[in-house]
Amino acid sequence: MRSIILLVSACVLSACSFVKMAPGGDEVKVAAIGKDLSACEKRGEITVSVKDRLGPYERDVLRVKDELEVLARNEAPGLKADTVQAVAEVNDGTQKWRAYRCAGAVPVKNTESPDKAVTQPLKD
Repeated sequence: MRSIILLVSACVLSACSFVKMAPGGDEVKVAAIGKDLSACEKRGEITVSVKDRLGPYERDVLRVKDELEVLARNEAPGLKADTVQAVAEVNDGTQKWRAYRCAGAVPVKNTESPDKAVTQPLKD
């Protein structure tokens, strides 16, 4: 009986998000891993972590990633950054991010050939 209560509690707790967006965090953009942000000013590095398991129970990977992203976005305004980018994938509930200030940055000139093929979506 006790193990059933523990299992149900773990399932209910895993559905909850313990991380809330802080003021200013909702204005921070998230850049994809590998996106070129060389036109932006690097403001610093952020390391965030959350519990990725509750005892023997592993939490949902997407929920853990979402909470780590929210934590990184919450830290960015303190570094006067408006964009964050993950440096690597999640490892044991920890993830490293870089913070950038991209507002007002001059975009890098496109050096691709104008002869490059372009893919266009089909119209219905």
